[in-house]
Amino acid sequence: MARVDVDAPFGLMTEPSFRIRPMHSADLPRVLEIEIACFSTPWKDATFRGLMRRTDTDLYVAELEDRIVGYAACWTVIDQSELGNVAVAPEARGQGIGGALVEMVIERVKERGARELFLEVRESNLGAQSIYRVRGFTVVGRRRSYYAQPTEDALVMRLRV
Repeated sequence: MARVDVDAPFGLMTEPSFRIRPMHSADLPRVLEIEIACFSTPWKDATFRGLMRRTDTDLYVAELEDRIVGYAACWTVIDQSELGNVAVAPEARGQGIGGALVEMVIERVKERGARELFLEVRESNLGAQSIYRVRGFTVVGRRRSYYAQPTEDALVMRLRV
């Protein structure tokens, strides 16, 4: 959903800007909507609330035109981090939001002193894999039948940070 920027030279098309900020409990209804739209076995409200209480966890939302369109959750234990979930609402994909959320997570886990960042991704989710590979993640393993509905292997990816 691009718009013409009248101040840009020759009326170049520009994407609406989005911003990333820490997640708040008031964001959870919209985050859960995105979660349900994106995952066949979505996390529950209690899962997000539990993560929000942890001191080793960081949760972010992406806002586009004052509407939450994506989120990311990660946690760090000593020098290892995990990107637990990242999701972008289907209607907001293709605008760099997912990649920006991943980059925010990478910067945050570096600040926390992580040396490695891990994630699992569906073997069939080539779009997400591309986002991760462009940022330096490599496949280091496979979890057989990790996902349900449908049953599918997960690729384990790692980034040395």
